[in-house]
Amino acid sequence: MKKLIPLSLLLFSICQFTFAQYSNVRIDGANSNQPEEVSIAINPTNPNYVSAAANINHFFRSTDAGLTWSTSYLSSSFGVWGDPSVVYDELGNLYFGHLSNPPFPGYWIDRIVVQRSTNNGLNWNDGAGVGFLSPKNQDKEWLGVDMHSASFKGNIYMTWTEFDDYGSINPNDSSRIRFSKSTDRGLNWSDAITISDRSGDCVDEDNTVEGAVPCVGPNGEVYVSWAGPLGLMFDKSTDAGNSWGVDKFVAAIPGGWDYSVTGIYRANGLPITACDTSNSPYRGNIYINWSDQRNGANNTDVFFVKSTDGGNSWSSVKRVNDDATTRHQFFTWMTIDQTSGIIYFVFYDRRNTSANLTDVYVARSTDGGESFTNFKVSQSSFDPNSGIFFGDYTNIAAFNKKVYPIWMRLDSNTLTVWTALIDDSAYVVPVELTNFSANVLDGKVNLFWQTASETNNQGFEIQRLIDSKTENLQNWITIGFISGKGSTTETSTYRFNDEPLESGLYSYRLKQIDYDGTFKYSEVVDINFIYANDFRLSQNYPNPFNPSTTIEYQIPKASFVTIKVYDVLGKEIVTLVSEEKPAGIHEVNFEPKDLTSGLYLYKISASGFEQTRKMLLLK
Repeated sequence: MKKLIPLSLLLFSICQFTFAQYSNVRIDGANSNQPEEVSIAINPTNPNYVSAAANINHFFRSTDAGLTWSTSYLSSSFGVWGDPSVVYDELGNLYFGHLSNPPFPGYWIDRIVVQRSTNNGLNWNDGAGVGFLSPKNQDKEWLGVDMHSASFKGNIYMTWTEFDDYGSINPNDSSRIRFSKSTDRGLNWSDAITISDRSGDCVDEDNTVEGAVPCVGPNGEVYVSWAGPLGLMFDKSTDAGNSWGVDKFVAAIPGGWDYSVTGIYRANGLPITACDTSNSPYRGNIYINWSDQRNGANNTDVFFVKSTDGGNSWSSVKRVNDDATTRHQFFTWMTIDQTSGIIYFVFYDRRNTSANLTDVYVARSTDGGESFTNFKVSQSSFDPNSGIFFGDYTNIAAFNKKVYPIWMRLDSNTLTVWTALIDDSAYVVPVELTNFSANVLDGKVNLFWQTASETNNQGFEIQRLIDSKTENLQNWITIGFISGKGSTTETSTYRFNDEPLESGLYSYRLKQIDYDGTFKYSEVVDINFIYANDFRLSQNYPNPFNPSTTIEYQIPKASFVTIKVYDVLGKEIVTLVSEEKPAGIHEVNFEPKDLTSGLYLYKISASGFEQTRKMLLLK
């Protein structure tokens, strides 16, 4: 299986994924003004449109899936003062959230501003001011959109930090997480409410509550986490943000979210929250991603936790970066491709460099955050210095297997904004099925199979030939469906409880379906259906087998039963059964210890009935 790297004539196999180089495209124009702190989004109605933004007022637009970009500058009567957040809704409307700096009588960051474009950023409205509460300050806003739920689709949610007095060391000044929503496509917003139960200080460091990134669940739930004096905290609303629960502690952040990285003016590890709303096996999972220095001040790492029960409980902390060094990984962001459920992370990485030289890596998880694959996406390293402000974030977007990390790099004291063009389609192609077999138990059909490698396909249809006697191989019906992934180590089983079969030979196959609708068929397996009042010796399963297999047999009356195993020359190997057995279905396990790979025979004798079958041991 080969993977075509965009804008390149090189083909890389899947096993070379970790070392693949991806085409890097500069996003900002030659006349941009030190852009940093970036955001990126893909139009779900037309993925060729990709939009991005950077401090203070840069807007970037691509109409050809990221190959080329144009730059413009946002304006509003409220002012435009950084912290850009760009998102699309399900109709293709584009929203740009940012800080304010209006003329008198307003003041710097006195509110959050959300502007809307209905033509992918060619034109913008003046925007809506949200959260104004003089003399307080509103900072670090992020947007989330309900793309699909039956009750709240189209709602836009926003969370941010409110300061009594930004930067104040006065113990009487505090910070809190605020929330507002729009139900009319961003034109009007609800009065802001406080959702954090415990406030922080106003210093804009570890004890300040910050990093509130909202996301939406499959049924319209609103989830958000943030960092602060208590560590990583989480809250949720199940009624479109009208009411919120009690803040829940998720994990400690050793050393706090504000830390030092050499060569970086300011670094932090604020969290990102995301929820899987795809039709993958991980639908409904909530993920939180951040970075901290629990492993040492010279060894920042990227971390991850997840909840599979709506945020009621959380997994242990996992490290996303898979290096074995004591170097920095920092400025992380996370997203989910909601067409596949694959999780992607972007972060700066120094595992393969010296001094302050920095690369950009992407990590990827196809198993709901149980494991992560890291790969470098920057084509060359850059050397930051602490005199140039990088902002606080990188960003990444993914849709239908197209992935766009976005980051800043510094060359000769000039900041520029870049993306890598990643086509991840090669990683969700269905794989071949193996060990597909079937038997009949109590008049019910049982199917068994494994896959040649693990796969996160949508699932398997079980199909039966309507009439095996006609030899019409197109005449198949679907009689069942199993969702989830296959495994090389576990045999999947499906049992039909309502198959109205008569005695005879029947043919079955599996149709393995990918999330994009592509599919493959397994080999056809034939089974002989026998009524329950007959003697029967079933085909062992799995077959071929290693290290053990199960042999099932059926006797219609109490009988003395012997089952023996022979090699192909007829030499007896072992007696598995030699005793009186009651009428019914029975099983015996065969686990050879010292046999070599090869073909073996097993034979049943009971009340004059004898039958022999073959089985294959593979070591």
